[in-house]
Amino acid sequence: MSAQKERLYKDVAFLTTLRPYRNYKNLDSLQKVSNYIETEFSTIGLPVEIQKWKVGEQEYSNIIASYNVNKSKRLIIGAHYDVCGDQEGADDNASAIAGLLETSRLLAENMPELDYRIDLVAYCLEEPPFFGTAEMGSYVHAKSLHATNTDVIGMICYEMIGYFSDEPYSQPFPSDELAKLYPNTANFIIVVGISEYEAFNNRVYQLMKQNSAIDVQIINFAEKNTLASLSDQRNYWLFGYPALMINDTSFIRNKNYHQMTDTIDTLNFEKMRDVVNAAYKAVVGIV
Repeated sequence: MSAQKERLYKDVAFLTTLRPYRNYKNLDSLQKVSNYIETEFSTIGLPVEIQKWKVGEQEYSNIIASYNVNKSKRLIIGAHYDVCGDQEGADDNASAIAGLLETSRLLAENMPELDYRIDLVAYCLEEPPFFGTAEMGSYVHAKSLHATNTDVIGMICYEMIGYFSDEPYSQPFPSDELAKLYPNTANFIIVVGISEYEAFNNRVYQLMKQNSAIDVQIINFAEKNTLASLSDQRNYWLFGYPALMINDTSFIRNKNYHQMTDTIDTLNFEKMRDVVNAAYKAVVGIV
Protein backbone atom coordinates (compact mmCIF):
# COMPACT_ATOMS: atom_id res chain seq x y z
CA MET A 1 0.00 0.00 0.00
CA SER A 2 1.07 3.57 -0.71
CA ALA A 3 0.11 6.89 0.83
CA GLN A 4 -3.33 8.26 -0.02
CA LYS A 5 -3.93 11.94 -0.60
CA GLU A 6 -7.57 11.61 0.50
CA ARG A 7 -6.50 10.53 3.97
CA LEU A 8 -3.95 13.33 4.14
CA TYR A 9 -6.64 15.84 3.19
CA LYS A 10 -9.02 14.49 5.85
CA ASP A 11 -6.42 14.94 8.58
CA VAL A 12 -5.48 18.46 7.51
CA ALA A 13 -9.15 19.41 7.21
CA PHE A 14 -9.84 18.31 10.78
CA LEU A 15 -6.91 20.23 12.20
CA THR A 16 -7.51 23.43 10.25
CA THR A 17 -11.22 23.69 10.99
CA LEU A 18 -10.88 23.51 14.77
CA ARG A 19 -11.97 26.62 16.63
CA PRO A 20 -10.59 28.14 18.71
CA TYR A 21 -7.22 27.60 17.05
CA ARG A 22 -4.91 24.90 18.40
CA ASN A 23 -2.39 27.13 20.14
CA TYR A 24 -1.09 26.73 23.69
CA LYS A 25 -3.81 28.95 25.16
CA ASN A 26 -6.71 26.85 23.86
CA LEU A 27 -6.50 23.67 25.90
CA ASP A 28 -9.86 22.31 24.74
CA SER A 29 -8.77 22.46 21.11
CA LEU A 30 -5.44 20.85 21.92
CA GLN A 31 -7.31 18.07 23.71
CA LYS A 32 -9.49 17.53 20.63
CA VAL A 33 -6.35 17.21 18.51
CA SER A 34 -4.80 14.80 21.00
CA ASN A 35 -7.96 12.69 21.01
CA TYR A 36 -8.09 12.66 17.20
CA ILE A 37 -4.47 11.54 16.86
CA GLU A 38 -4.86 8.90 19.56
CA THR A 39 -7.98 7.55 17.86
CA GLU A 40 -6.28 7.41 14.45
CA PHE A 41 -3.31 5.54 15.92
CA SER A 42 -5.52 3.14 17.88
CA THR A 43 -7.88 2.45 14.97
CA ILE A 44 -5.04 0.92 12.94
CA GLY A 45 -4.01 -1.24 15.87
CA LEU A 46 -0.90 0.49 17.19
CA PRO A 47 -0.40 0.76 20.95
CA VAL A 48 -0.55 4.35 22.16
CA GLU A 49 1.05 6.14 25.09
CA ILE A 50 0.18 9.65 26.26
CA GLN A 51 3.16 11.54 27.67
CA LYS A 52 2.09 14.46 29.86
CA TRP A 53 3.93 17.36 31.46
CA LYS A 54 2.95 20.62 33.10
CA VAL A 55 3.81 24.21 32.28
CA GLY A 56 2.70 26.19 35.28
CA GLU A 57 -0.79 24.93 36.07
CA GLN A 58 -1.53 23.76 32.53
CA GLU A 59 -1.00 20.20 31.30
CA TYR A 60 0.12 19.31 27.76
CA SER A 61 0.49 16.01 25.94
CA ASN A 62 2.62 14.13 23.43
CA ILE A 63 0.85 11.23 21.71
CA ILE A 64 3.13 8.27 20.97
CA ALA A 65 2.26 5.26 18.82
CA SER A 66 4.69 2.35 18.52
CA TYR A 67 5.35 -0.27 15.87
CA ASN A 68 7.43 -3.38 16.63
CA VAL A 69 7.37 -2.73 20.36
CA ASN A 70 9.52 -5.71 21.32
CA LYS A 71 12.66 -4.46 19.55
CA SER A 72 15.30 -2.56 21.49
CA LYS A 73 16.69 -0.20 18.85
CA ARG A 74 14.35 2.67 18.13
CA LEU A 75 13.66 5.12 15.29
CA ILE A 76 11.64 8.23 16.15
CA ILE A 77 9.32 9.94 13.65
CA GLY A 78 7.84 13.18 14.94
CA ALA A 79 5.74 16.24 14.12
CA HIS A 80 4.16 19.00 16.21
CA TYR A 81 0.43 19.68 16.28
CA ASP A 82 0.22 23.12 17.86
CA VAL A 83 0.08 26.40 15.93
CA CYS A 84 1.58 29.84 16.48
CA GLY A 85 -1.23 32.18 17.44
CA ASP A 86 -4.68 32.42 15.87
CA GLN A 87 -4.31 30.70 12.52
CA GLU A 88 -5.28 27.46 10.83
CA GLY A 89 -1.69 26.30 10.33
CA ALA A 90 -2.29 24.12 7.28
CA ASP A 91 1.34 23.78 6.25
CA ASP A 92 2.67 24.61 9.72
CA ASN A 93 2.05 22.01 10.88
CA ALA A 94 -1.13 20.16 9.93
CA SER A 95 0.65 18.90 6.82
CA ALA A 96 3.27 17.18 8.96
CA ILE A 97 0.76 15.65 11.39
CA ALA A 98 -1.09 14.28 8.38
CA GLY A 99 2.21 12.86 7.14
CA LEU A 100 2.89 11.30 10.53
CA LEU A 101 -0.55 9.68 10.65
CA GLU A 102 -0.24 8.42 7.09
CA THR A 103 3.17 6.93 7.90
CA SER A 104 1.58 5.05 10.80
CA ARG A 105 -1.14 3.73 8.48
CA LEU A 106 1.44 2.52 5.97
CA LEU A 107 3.26 0.64 8.72
CA ALA A 108 0.03 -0.98 9.90
CA GLU A 109 -1.03 -1.89 6.36
CA ASN A 110 2.30 -3.16 5.06
CA MET A 111 3.58 -4.74 8.28
CA PRO A 112 7.27 -4.55 7.31
CA GLU A 113 9.63 -6.98 9.04
CA LEU A 114 12.14 -4.80 10.84
CA ASP A 115 14.77 -5.34 13.50
CA TYR A 116 13.95 -2.06 15.24
CA ARG A 117 11.04 -0.29 16.85
CA ILE A 118 9.42 2.82 15.40
CA ASP A 119 7.86 5.42 17.68
CA LEU A 120 5.60 7.98 15.99
CA VAL A 121 5.31 11.04 18.20
CA ALA A 122 2.91 13.98 17.88
CA TYR A 123 4.32 16.84 19.95
CA CYS A 124 2.76 19.84 21.59
CA LEU A 125 4.44 23.19 22.37
CA GLU A 126 6.84 23.49 19.44
CA GLU A 127 5.74 27.04 18.72
CA PRO A 128 6.57 30.27 20.58
CA PRO A 129 6.70 31.13 23.41
CA PHE A 130 8.07 27.65 24.14
CA PHE A 131 10.37 27.17 21.16
CA GLY A 132 13.96 26.65 22.30
CA THR A 133 12.99 25.81 25.88
CA ALA A 134 12.81 22.65 27.98
CA GLU A 135 9.00 22.94 27.85
CA MET A 136 8.83 21.85 24.21
CA GLY A 137 7.14 18.48 23.82
CA SER A 138 10.06 17.19 21.79
CA TYR A 139 12.49 18.15 24.57
CA VAL A 140 10.33 16.27 27.08
CA HIS A 141 10.34 13.23 24.81
CA ALA A 142 14.05 13.29 23.95
CA LYS A 143 14.96 13.71 27.62
CA SER A 144 12.80 10.70 28.54
CA LEU A 145 14.64 8.52 26.02
CA HIS A 146 17.98 9.60 27.43
CA ALA A 147 16.82 8.97 30.99
CA THR A 148 16.00 5.35 30.12
CA ASN A 149 19.19 4.79 28.07
CA THR A 150 17.11 4.01 25.00
CA ASP A 151 19.08 2.82 21.98
CA VAL A 152 18.02 5.46 19.45
CA ILE A 153 18.92 5.01 15.78
CA GLY A 154 17.86 8.55 15.03
CA MET A 155 14.94 10.94 14.68
CA ILE A 156 13.10 12.14 11.56
CA CYS A 157 11.03 15.30 11.96
CA TYR A 158 8.20 16.14 9.57
CA GLU A 159 7.94 19.95 9.48
CA MET A 160 5.87 21.72 6.80
CA ILE A 161 5.64 19.22 3.95
CA GLY A 162 2.69 20.56 1.93
CA TYR A 163 3.55 23.77 0.04
CA PHE A 164 4.84 23.50 -3.54
CA SER A 165 4.83 25.30 -6.87
CA ASP A 166 5.73 24.22 -10.41
CA GLU A 167 6.28 27.81 -11.52
CA PRO A 168 9.86 28.59 -12.61
CA TYR A 169 11.76 30.78 -10.11
CA SER A 170 9.17 30.14 -7.40
CA GLN A 171 11.86 29.04 -4.92
CA PRO A 172 13.60 31.92 -3.09
CA PHE A 173 16.87 31.47 -1.21
CA PRO A 174 18.46 33.24 1.76
CA SER A 175 21.80 33.50 -0.04
CA ASP A 176 23.29 33.49 -3.53
CA GLU A 177 25.43 30.52 -2.55
CA LEU A 178 22.39 28.34 -1.86
CA ALA A 179 20.67 29.58 -5.01
CA LYS A 180 23.54 28.14 -7.05
CA LEU A 181 23.16 24.70 -5.45
CA TYR A 182 19.41 24.05 -5.48
CA PRO A 183 16.52 24.12 -7.97
CA ASN A 184 14.76 27.46 -8.56
CA THR A 185 11.35 25.80 -8.83
CA ALA A 186 9.61 25.15 -5.50
CA ASN A 187 8.56 21.57 -6.25
CA PHE A 188 11.18 19.71 -4.20
CA ILE A 189 11.37 18.47 -0.62
CA ILE A 190 14.58 18.79 1.36
CA VAL A 191 16.33 16.77 4.07
CA VAL A 192 17.80 19.30 6.52
CA GLY A 193 20.45 18.35 9.05
CA ILE A 194 23.82 19.18 10.55
CA SER A 195 27.20 17.84 9.54
CA GLU A 196 27.72 16.13 12.92
CA TYR A 197 25.11 13.56 11.84
CA GLU A 198 25.88 13.59 8.14
CA ALA A 199 25.95 9.79 7.86
CA PHE A 200 22.39 9.48 9.20
CA ASN A 201 21.19 12.40 7.09
CA ASN A 202 22.69 11.01 3.91
CA ARG A 203 21.23 7.57 4.59
CA VAL A 204 17.73 9.05 4.85
CA TYR A 205 18.32 11.14 1.73
CA GLN A 206 19.58 8.22 -0.35
CA LEU A 207 16.60 6.07 0.64
CA MET A 208 14.08 8.83 0.00
CA LYS A 209 15.30 9.72 -3.47
CA GLN A 210 15.32 6.17 -4.87
CA ASN A 211 12.59 5.98 -7.52
CA SER A 212 10.89 8.95 -5.88
CA ALA A 213 8.02 10.75 -7.58
CA ILE A 214 9.23 14.00 -6.00
CA ASP A 215 12.62 15.68 -6.23
CA VAL A 216 14.49 15.12 -2.96
CA GLN A 217 17.33 17.45 -1.96
CA ILE A 218 19.63 17.57 1.07
CA ILE A 219 21.57 20.17 3.03
CA ASN A 220 23.94 19.61 5.96
CA PHE A 221 24.67 22.77 7.91
CA ALA A 222 28.00 23.04 9.72
CA GLU A 223 26.49 24.58 12.85
CA LYS A 224 23.48 23.69 14.98
CA ASN A 225 22.14 27.20 15.48
CA THR A 226 21.16 27.76 11.85
CA LEU A 227 18.13 27.10 9.66
CA ALA A 228 18.74 23.44 10.51
CA SER A 229 17.54 23.95 14.08
CA LEU A 230 14.08 25.41 13.52
CA SER A 231 11.94 22.48 14.63
CA ASP A 232 11.73 19.55 17.01
CA GLN A 233 14.82 17.71 15.76
CA ARG A 234 16.95 20.25 17.64
CA ASN A 235 16.10 18.69 21.00
CA TYR A 236 17.40 15.25 20.06
CA TRP A 237 20.82 16.72 19.28
CA LEU A 238 20.99 17.91 22.89
CA PHE A 239 21.01 14.27 24.02
CA GLY A 240 23.42 13.03 21.36
CA TYR A 241 20.87 11.52 18.96
CA PRO A 242 21.09 11.89 15.16
CA ALA A 243 18.11 13.91 13.96
CA LEU A 244 16.96 15.74 10.84
CA MET A 245 14.02 17.60 9.36
CA ILE A 246 12.04 16.83 6.19
CA ASN A 247 10.81 20.22 5.04
CA ASP A 248 9.42 22.22 2.11
CA THR A 249 11.85 25.06 3.05
CA SER A 250 9.28 26.62 5.37
CA PHE A 251 9.08 30.43 5.41
CA ILE A 252 11.76 30.71 2.72
CA ARG A 253 9.21 29.34 0.24
CA ASN A 254 5.85 29.70 1.94
CA LYS A 255 4.87 33.31 2.52
CA ASN A 256 1.83 32.11 4.48
CA TYR A 257 4.08 31.01 7.35
CA HIS A 258 2.53 32.05 10.69
CA GLN A 259 -0.19 33.96 8.84
CA MET A 260 -3.97 33.61 8.59
CA THR A 261 -3.41 32.71 4.93
CA ASP A 262 -1.83 29.33 5.82
CA THR A 263 -4.97 27.48 4.72
CA ILE A 264 -5.76 24.06 3.31
CA ASP A 265 -6.40 25.38 -0.21
CA THR A 266 -2.74 26.42 -0.50
CA LEU A 267 -1.45 22.86 -0.11
CA ASN A 268 -0.61 20.32 -2.81
CA PHE A 269 -1.83 16.92 -1.64
CA GLU A 270 -0.36 15.05 -4.60
CA LYS A 271 3.09 16.30 -3.64
CA MET A 272 2.42 15.59 0.04
CA ARG A 273 1.55 12.01 -0.86
CA ASP A 274 4.82 11.72 -2.78
CA VAL A 275 6.77 13.10 0.20
CA VAL A 276 5.24 10.53 2.55
CA ASN A 277 5.94 7.70 0.11
CA ALA A 278 9.56 8.81 -0.18
CA ALA A 279 9.97 9.20 3.58
CA TYR A 280 8.39 5.82 4.23
CA LYS A 281 11.24 4.16 2.30
CA ALA A 282 13.67 5.71 4.78
CA VAL A 283 11.52 4.78 7.78
CA VAL A 284 11.55 1.07 6.88
CA GLY A 285 15.04 0.91 5.39
CA ILE A 286 17.20 2.91 7.76
CA VAL A 287 19.15 -0.17 8.98
